[in-house]
Amino acid sequence: MKQAVQLSVLAAVNIGIAFVFQWYTLTQLGAGIETDALFAGMTLPQFVLAVISGSLMHVLVPLLAGENTDSLRHDAWGFFILVGGGFCLLATVLYVSATWWIPLTVPGFSSQGQALTVDLTRIQLVGMVFSAVNGVQWATYHAQQKFIWAEFCPIISSILGLVLLIWFLPIYGVTAAAWISTLRIGLQTLLLLPGLGKPVWPDLKSSSISAVWRRIKPLLLGTAYYKTDPFVDRFLLSTASSGSLSLYYLAQQMYSAATQVINKSIVSPVVPVLSKLHKENDRNEFWKVYRRKLFQTSMIGILGFFILGLFGQWILTLLIGHGNITTDNVEHLWWIMISLSGMFIGGIVGQIVTSAFYAIGNTKTVIYMAVSNYTIYIPVKIIAFNIWGVFGLAISTTIYLMTNMVLLIYLFSTSRF
Repeated sequence: MKQAVQLSVLAAVNIGIAFVFQWYTLTQLGAGIETDALFAGMTLPQFVLAVISGSLMHVLVPLLAGENTDSLRHDAWGFFILVGGGFCLLATVLYVSATWWIPLTVPGFSSQGQALTVDLTRIQLVGMVFSAVNGVQWATYHAQQKFIWAEFCPIISSILGLVLLIWFLPIYGVTAAAWISTLRIGLQTLLLLPGLGKPVWPDLKSSSISAVWRRIKPLLLGTAYYKTDPFVDRFLLSTASSGSLSLYYLAQQMYSAATQVINKSIVSPVVPVLSKLHKENDRNEFWKVYRRKLFQTSMIGILGFFILGLFGQWILTLLIGHGNITTDNVEHLWWIMISLSGMFIGGIVGQIVTSAFYAIGNTKTVIYMAVSNYTIYIPVKIIAFNIWGVFGLAISTTIYLMTNMVLLIYLFSTSRF
């Protein structure tokens, strides 16, 4: 309980600072083409973070949990070097070809807006590399159940980033926000390095690398497909009125922030516990822990929805109703968040079930189900946007995520292991 409280506080502080970073940028620049371009430029780095870092956490933590110090050090450095090298190459290719592929993702932007998006995306591609190797670092810390320092490092880097933002944003504008975001992730990488131990050269024939590749392959392929959702959002929202993309992105980030607090304090600590119980074949305790966490997250999700409905507009006015953000912007954001509420409820409850699947080494069921639902969801989403605009986009996302949550609970309840 003490650890959960500590992690909740650290996660809340970290996410709060990250929110202030985005809040300051948005209120200083206003919801317009500059912030639309900045947030559109974040899409690819965040896509990588969701696909690679998320996949590595789900696969590496159960695999590394319980390993002796020497084996864990060799495996951790092996994955760090392989992932870092691979993403340096990918970032280089994307940087060179940015002027070709970025305009395809935001066709509704003006030529000036597309050019700005290219520049900001290139800056953040450097951060993409850091984000990818952070996934290995976090997985290593979590496998050793060393959660506190892993959560404290982002706070240090975020505070420094916020100070730099306040200093440089008025001088260099939106470009400063992009560079500072990248530097913040880089500092985080440096602070987390000691957790890997003394550097060693990777053994590409290691049984651990083979096991991770076997487990992560279906996860990467499936996740890379259904995590393209932000690209679809940016593509559609680029054709909406100026500022719509920024407000929708802010709503997503608020839900992501709340979800991360729950994941850091409840979900992450339970993964090594479930993995260990599975290895020990203690089924009764495994189900007891799983059901307790499922109930906790369900109650948090329901409570969060009622708070948003009753007090959400007032809270949002206090949080962002300043500077260049208008009253209409705040009301628009609140309705987007109401329509998008399934992102929070489905996200935190679904993550408990997903973690339970990964704890028993099953990476295929979740992916097959998610890919199937996503294939149906995309055309529905496009139709909903064309009919009802931004709110149609949000409502279709809620339906999709809540459906995923229900199906995951059902599939795990009928699983045999």
